[in-house]
Amino acid sequence: MKKLFALTSTIALCAATMASANDGLAADIANPDQWAIQTGDYKNQRYSTLDQINKDNVGDLQVAWTFSTGVLRGHEGSPLVIGDMMYVHTPFPNIVYALDLANEGKIKWKYEPKQDPDVIPVMCCDTVNRGVAYAEGKIFLHQADTTVVALNAETGEVEWSVVNGDPSKGETNTATVLPVKDKVIVGISGGEFGVQGHVTAYNIETGELEWRAYSVGTDDQLLVDPEKTTHLGKPIGKDSSIKTWEGDQWKIGGATTWGWYSYDPELDLIYYGSANPSTWNPAQRPGDNRWSMTIMARDPDDGMAKWFYQMTPHDEWDFDGINEMILTDQDFNGEPRKLLTHFDRNGLGYTLDRETGELLVAEKFDPAVNWTSGVDMDPDSETYGRPAVVAQYSTEQNGEDVNSTGICPAALGSKDQQPAAYSPETQLFYVPTNHVCMDYEPFRVSYTAGQPYVGATLSMYPAPESHGGMGNFIAWDNIAGEIKWSLPEQFSVWSGALATAGDIVFYGTLEGYLKAIDATTGEELYKFKTPSGIIGNVMTYTNGGKQYIGILSGVGGWAGIGLAAGLTNPNDGLGAVGGYAALSDYTALGGQLTVFALPD
Repeated sequence: MKKLFALTSTIALCAATMASANDGLAADIANPDQWAIQTGDYKNQRYSTLDQINKDNVGDLQVAWTFSTGVLRGHEGSPLVIGDMMYVHTPFPNIVYALDLANEGKIKWKYEPKQDPDVIPVMCCDTVNRGVAYAEGKIFLHQADTTVVALNAETGEVEWSVVNGDPSKGETNTATVLPVKDKVIVGISGGEFGVQGHVTAYNIETGELEWRAYSVGTDDQLLVDPEKTTHLGKPIGKDSSIKTWEGDQWKIGGATTWGWYSYDPELDLIYYGSANPSTWNPAQRPGDNRWSMTIMARDPDDGMAKWFYQMTPHDEWDFDGINEMILTDQDFNGEPRKLLTHFDRNGLGYTLDRETGELLVAEKFDPAVNWTSGVDMDPDSETYGRPAVVAQYSTEQNGEDVNSTGICPAALGSKDQQPAAYSPETQLFYVPTNHVCMDYEPFRVSYTAGQPYVGATLSMYPAPESHGGMGNFIAWDNIAGEIKWSLPEQFSVWSGALATAGDIVFYGTLEGYLKAIDATTGEELYKFKTPSGIIGNVMTYTNGGKQYIGILSGVGGWAGIGLAAGLTNPNDGLGAVGGYAALSDYTALGGQLTVFALPD
């Protein structure tokens, strides 16, 4: 109770300095009986103070009720719960249901957008959507066709809508949005179609565009101050992006923003990552390709960037940097620090000071990672903050039309977008990971608007000389930069984790199991197989004084694209189909919400 009071007091204090439009959402997020934001809280910790379900009784969990979404393909994200209302979303066509929890889950309203199905083949890796957001009595949905809609939370009526991109040019959406203060922050997908990635802020009340910040481009497009915006403590300088590209390649340079967003009300900064540069053939884009593959800290009021950190300069492997930024307040070297922890696709777990962007830790969170020997951590070095690339696994050094083999991790990374959780009790991060390697052959490709702009052929397979599976669920110490324990899984763990005050952690598997484990030891305490593979994120809430655990199942996403889209060529799905071919022996398509509770 003391911790909850302290958390609520802190949010209230910070909210007093903000626009009043954020007060209601801050209070909703602070209420553990609700699940008011996809990430659990603004810090992206995915931690709940609820403890009615705990490590001593979780083995008694039972299915309380289920709900069919009526849609197949991959179900990412999670429901939201605000008061007695639950809001459930689906993959394309992005249906939203409002369920009345006080009336046996009766459908109060249903919103079904009419989207052009031609957007489906333009979506990179399944027709997923990572969920709706809530603020100021509105439900916000970012549709596959990039239409952002604000729905009345009580009636489902459209209050405003705005088009954020152009699918005919390859711009689509798979992500959720972040309401912060009087704005809603929105990203864009389409890096495999040569778009110019950006983040946009719309006014919560009117839908008016407030600002747009590109990931690559001119200084005015980036929303930077060349003398004040920093990279590893130094000003980025004039034309920091375009001078790291050849000619006008930056205009189709990718660096999209389809991941997760977090927010620090005290520092008044939002944090997110940018994705891969276009194309996947590194020979066609010499230079560091800034600011792709970059952690960004921005002012939500005007979008101005405070600091950047580029994790993988001149990416040669499609290691998008969009994974979540988890914010914690911890001691580092005996001093309290405001930290940001990020588990990147490139296989490195980063810890930074989120106020300054100082790099504190960069270590491998999968021992199989071999493309780099490590990051230069010497601030006085010319290569400070850069990973040292191992020549054998450099797709550029090996050359175009050469198949570079045995690269670990594969393009889908040691972790993709599936979010980790953090427990302030154990001070450990619980990370769903991939244990997958690849062969990668780049080739020359030309750009045509709206057509795939990839330029590489991939094949994926389990990391050799390991446990034989394609995933692990790990506990990570972000201060020491080391794995505390690791649970092997047959397939990649593509589900978002949840940690609770009951000393347990939940996650789902691609075969369809919901699992509960001891937060300290990793001991498995419970598992239940849902109707389809799980790529959704575990959430929790209470209703009528009873705690519930909810999870969407519906196999798909990049790992499950073969099943989801009926693909059989091993190289399809950007190389994933062959690697996950055995998944069809364990699960089938579905679309269901399963809710668990303890017996009465």
